[in-house]
Amino acid sequence: MEQRVSLITLGVRDLSRAVAFYRALGWEPVPDENDDVFFFQTGGIIVALWGRDQLAEDSGVEDGNGWGGVTLAHNVRSPAEVDAVIEQARAAGARIAREPGPAFWGGHTAVFVDPDGHPWEVAHNPGWTIREDGSVQLPT
Repeated sequence: MEQRVSLITLGVRDLSRAVAFYRALGWEPVPDENDDVFFFQTGGIIVALWGRDQLAEDSGVEDGNGWGGVTLAHNVRSPAEVDAVIEQARAAGARIAREPGPAFWGGHTAVFVDPDGHPWEVAHNPGWTIREDGSVQLPT
């Protein structure tokens, strides 16, 4: 197996609400013939929104309706961009779980939670490079 992730699917309770939330963040789904799943091209990874029940069944797991032990991250180029993204998420209806501020490791971070309970860390890590296409390069 190659060391990469190509698709992250978020299980959502209300697909229309979820799509509206991500559109309010400035994301636009890739047009296709599907109306029960929406795909967003995000740099080198695709993020999908699909009904939580369908995703659990397709994945062969029981849905306990709790946090699944995963936090997504959106790395940005500056501390000011962290602040701006959090304000955009707040305006879109996100719950802000951690307001922007300095991180113990030297960066600047915050966390918002989307309407379906998926936490997103927004972070500026001064040691990481954000390429023009939005992909992240770890230091070598």
